Order: sequence, then structure tokens, then C-alpha cells
Amino acid sequence: MRAVFAALALTATCLTLPAAPAAASDNGLSIRPAMGWSSWSFVRRWPDETKMKAQADALVSSGLADKGYVYVNLDDFYQKCDSNGFVVDGYGRWAVDTAKFPSGIKALADYVHAKGLKFGFYVTPGIAKNAVTANKPIEGTSYHAQDIADTSQTHKNYNCKNMYRLKYSHPGAQAFINSWANQMASWGVDYLKIDGVDASTVADVEAWDKALRQTGRPINFALSNNLPIAQATTWKRLANSWRTQGDVECYCGSGPNGSGYPLTDWSHVVSRFNSAASWQQYAGPGGWNDYDSLQIGNGDQVGLTADQRRSHMTHWAMAASPLLLGTDLTALTSVDLAMLKNDRLIAVNQDGVAAQRVVNSGVNQVWRKREANGDYIIALYNTGTSGNSTVSVTWAQAGFTGPAAVTNLWSGASEGTVASSYSATLRPGETRLIRARPAGAATRYEAENATISQGAAESNHSGFSGTGFVNADNVAGSYVEFTVNAAEAGSRAVTIRYANGTSVNRPMAIAVNGTAVQTRDFPGTGDWDTWADATLTVSLNAGANTVRLTGTTANGGPNVDYLDVS
Repeated sequence: MRAVFAALALTATCLTLPAAPAAASDNGLSIRPAMGWSSWSFVRRWPDETKMKAQADALVSSGLADKGYVYVNLDDFYQKCDSNGFVVDGYGRWAVDTAKFPSGIKALADYVHAKGLKFGFYVTPGIAKNAVTANKPIEGTSYHAQDIADTSQTHKNYNCKNMYRLKYSHPGAQAFINSWANQMASWGVDYLKIDGVDASTVADVEAWDKALRQTGRPINFALSNNLPIAQATTWKRLANSWRTQGDVECYCGSGPNGSGYPLTDWSHVVSRFNSAASWQQYAGPGGWNDYDSLQIGNGDQVGLTADQRRSHMTHWAMAASPLLLGTDLTALTSVDLAMLKNDRLIAVNQDGVAAQRVVNSGVNQVWRKREANGDYIIALYNTGTSGNSTVSVTWAQAGFTGPAAVTNLWSGASEGTVASSYSATLRPGETRLIRARPAGAATRYEAENATISQGAAESNHSGFSGTGFVNADNVAGSYVEFTVNAAEAGSRAVTIRYANGTSVNRPMAIAVNGTAVQTRDFPGTGDWDTWADATLTVSLNAGANTVRLTGTTANGGPNVDYLDVS
């Protein structure tokens, strides 16, 4: 299912999570937050073919690509402009500046792809003034630019300006966007950032979503920037990520337009904490809150101390933000490279859960999330700029009770079993990130990883855990079988999370180790995006066990998301 990670089914002692928000984009992309590099922060207004290739080379040679950082995204200022705005091609689309990219965008994308990476591109809404003045034809149609342009209104654009709005009441407007998307797809674009998006550009976002889909090429769709939260469910429905604030760059460097080092400062990073708290409910598989570039790689010169950079990465990981580096990958420091390649931090980012803030007191903040396997990830921060601070959290605040085994995720060191609360005295800008595994925590078994007979793992509905769910075929005998491990023999509570978008019960026969346990009805849940829990008690042997759920009618069983085994 391609949508939001729904509220987890926690025990009665756990923190109550908000109801699942509206479905995310079902384009099948960005089940986990994107990872890679973007040109804007470091390259800024001067991208070119040589620089882009050098960054792609460094992404591979540094080992970052092996860790999942695979997107190489060309941002703004690749275009050619004249006094009237963007120079355009024969069909009214932006022309690439051949002085910067003499081999063309397709050749650059091919270079990136040859390294096992993915290529990203950039656009803003509307149609260029030069296209309208010359009344360029719309490719594949009898329409022209003057048929579709609203010359009384312009769009926000940060480079050549002069972008007229489109009249989407005219079919040529969608045809124009389609032609542009088709051109990008033919070049090998894998990721598209559409900038200048706000409440007035919903029609443009919808048009680009349709256009990207009709290309037949998987293209991760990102929106920018400072999008209004009032339209959050709209952004979530249409895109794979959306920028919740303005730029993280401080524009306080010594170069033109504030370019060069420092790239950012602590105040720009800390401002993302309140944003993440407000937007948390909208993040999940298929759609992510984007807190902008990750400014780690070039040591202290980026404008952050080592403590602040670790907090920066911790927060982006906890919030499940895309991890798109903005630094110069050809000048990575060993300290920062170790941060970026920390498998435990990457796993926190890629777990598909956006954290909630549970403590916000002065400079002290604590964030928590529960992962699919029942572990709790907890981040403590001192967001101040002077003075140490002791930051504390109780396990009840984190969402559970009883003792828990604690691991420090930055160091990987075990901190033993902690009874009921956790504290850390932190330097200004420092973080402590821990994994807490409660004693007796339920173990989650995702259905998409189970054995499936007459069915398939899918991700086209919202609210699922993990990377998808099982949709059994509508036949009697279709099943999903889990292998469940038990440390010792005995009774266990098993919770089946399911969805049934029909009004007819979909019973399943439940068998453990080949022995029938019971046949259970699974009534309608209202729609396929709404999940419910069914709990039963079964006896397990010590070691590996099979738990098979088999549809008993011609309708097959319900969609199955996971089993939780106590």
C-alpha cells in the first residue's frame, strides 16, 4: 500500500497515536524516504556537467551509494535565459544551457545510471513567456502556447522569472505538461522536484502528477518549498515528498548571493523541530515530510559543530525525512563520512515511521517512535547554544511500561536494562539516540515477507506497516503463511492486522504447525485503507512455527498487513 503509516496497534499501556491520515500517492514510489545528493546547497547557481559527474563519482567512491544514497539531483540554474525569461525549445519547454551541459541532460543521466545511481531534475509551474510570445506548438496536438496561457498571472520562479500560469480548463494545458514529462522520461529522469509550489498551484501539482504517471517511467515526485500545512492531505495524495519550510541554507557564505561556506547554521536546523512536530501525522510510506538538505559532509565549515551535525542527522532520521545531501561530496571529512554511513542511523530513517515529540521544555526535547518489531527509538536533544542540560524521559512518555534493554545507536554500545526512565546530560547542540526493547515486547511479522499462495504483496492502499500487505486472490484456499519463532513452548497472543473493504465477512481458517486452530470471520472495515485487529491465543512450540491464514470462501481472505506475536 502506498500511503501513510497508520497508527500502530499498541497495547493498552502504550501511547495513543493519532488516526491514520489520508492516503499518500499510489504511484508505487518512495515506500521509504529517498536518499542521495542535490546540487543546490553547494553548487548553488553554477551547476554544470563536470561538477555533476564529479559528485556522482564521489557518491560511489565514498561508499555512500552502497548505503542507499543513490539520487543525484540537478536543481535550478541549468536553463538558458534571455531578457524575457527562459529560452525555450520548439515545443515551449525550457532549453538547457549547452554551455553548462554540452552533452545534454540525457547523456548526464546516462552517466549517472551507469554508476548504478538515479538522476533527478527540476522544474517550476507554468509556461515560459518566450513560449507564449512565439506561440510555440504543443507537441502532439493542434494547440499552441497562446491557447493555454493565462498572461494576466505569473508563477513564482527563482531564476529567469516570467512564467505564465496555465489554463487547465483547456486540454492543451495538460498536453503541454505531458510533453514536458515525456521529454524528461526520455532523458532518464528518476526524480522530479517541482519548486514554487503553494496553495495556488494545486492544479499544477495535479497536472504534473498525471503527466509523470502517463510517461510509464517511475519518477519520484517531490514538491518545494514551504508548503502550507492546510493543504497537507492534498500534497500527500499527489506527491512522494513535500518541503515543510523554506531553505535550510543560511545564505551567509562569503560568495555571491551568500554562496560558499557556511552552508547553514544551527538556527535553521532547530527550526525544523517545531515543523516536524506539526507535520508528523502526514508522513508514511509513499509520502514524506521533507526538511530540506542534510548539511553533513564537510566538517565544521558547513556552519555546524560535530554535536550539531549529529543532532541534524538524528532529527532527519527520526522524522523520516528524505536524506538528500547538500554538501561537497568531493571533500568529505572522515568524521562526517562516518556519520553518514552509520547503518543504525540509516535504519532509523528507513523504518517508515515519523517520530512524535513527547517532551518540549526549554532547550530539552525528546522524540519517540515505535518500530514494526516492537522496539522504541528515542532521541533526546539539548537544542541550546550554551550550557549543558540534563534531558529525561520516562518509558510511559515513550509509549510503554516496564524495563527495556537500551542500545546507544550512535556508538552501538549496549547500556544494559533500564527500569522505567532514561536521562542524559548533553552538551549544547548534542543528542542521544537510543533503541529501547521492552521486556516481553511483541514481535511483528510482516505479511509481505511471508509465504503467499494465490495472492501477491501489494502497496496500493494506505495505512500499512512495513513495505506492503498481502492481497489474496478471490478464491477459496488462497493463503499467507508466517514462520514464527518462539524462545520456549507455550501460549501466545497473536494479533492479525487486516482490511476488508467490502460489506461481506471474509473468513479465514487459522492453522498452527498444520493443525487447525479456528476459523475466524473478518468483517468489513469500511474501506481498504482502514485496518482492524483480530486477536486470538495459540500454542507455539519452542523454535520455528508456521501460522497459516487460509481464505475459506470464493471471496478469499481480507488483506493482511502483519502478525504481532506476544
